[in-house]
Amino acid sequence: MTSDAFNMSMRKFLKQVGVTSQQEIEKAMRAANPAGPVAVKVVLTMPELGVEHVVEGKITPGGDE
Repeated sequence: MTSDAFNMSMRKFLKQVGVTSQQEIEKAMRAANPAGPVAVKVVLTMPELGVEHVVEGKITPGGDE
């Protein structure tokens, strides 16, 4: 499964996920203005393939730069 169509489709999806996720995180962080790190969790599901992948981390707010 290394076709160009597969790779382009996957890259397009991942770009959409990355861009929209970053926008939502920035909007939420600006609105909440947290004093410290915020826990983040992303869940990728592919029901047809029986996949559930979880990524967890923390995002630290920056100061006014």
